[in-house]
Amino acid sequence: MKLLMVCLGNICRSPLAEGILKKKIKENHLDWEVDSAGTESYHVGETPHPLAQKIAVHHGIDISGHRARRFSKSDLEKFDKIYAMAKDVYEEMKFIGGKNTNMQNIDLFLNEVSPGKNLSVPDPWYGGEEDFKYAYKLMEEACDKIILKYGRQNSGPLPL
Repeated sequence: MKLLMVCLGNICRSPLAEGILKKKIKENHLDWEVDSAGTESYHVGETPHPLAQKIAVHHGIDISGHRARRFSKSDLEKFDKIYAMAKDVYEEMKFIGGKNTNMQNIDLFLNEVSPGKNLSVPDPWYGGEEDFKYAYKLMEEACDKIILKYGRQNSGPLPL
C-alpha cells in the first residue's frame, strides 16, 4: 500500500503525519510506503519546521532528513490513498489534477477519525509549540485508525 500525506508547504503537518505513520507501520510490521508533499512550492527543498522536528523527536520520530516537495498530478496515479490535511489542500489537489481528476482515492485526513465531518488539521505554522502538540495528537489518532482500517485489509491480523 502506498500512502501520501499532503498539506500546504510540506514542512509541518504532512511530514509529521508521514513520520507518525512510518513509525506505526514499522511497529505493526506492514509493508507500506508513505510519502508527503505540499500543494504550494514556497518551501520546496526545506527541512521540516523546527517545532515539527522537536515534537517528532519527543515521540521518538526523526523527520530531520525530510525535504519538502510539491504535490504533482503524477502523485494521483502513484498512490493508493492520498490524505489532504485540510479542505483548502483538498481543493488545490483537485485543481492541480485538472478537470477530469478522479478523487476517489483522496480524502481529508481527519475523516478517518470523524467520518464525513470533513475537518481540517489546524495548521500549526501560525502558532507555537502547543499548536504543534495539538496537531500531532490529532494526526496520531488518525494514523492509528489508518493502521487498524487498512492494516487488517492488506496484511491480515495485526500483531498484538
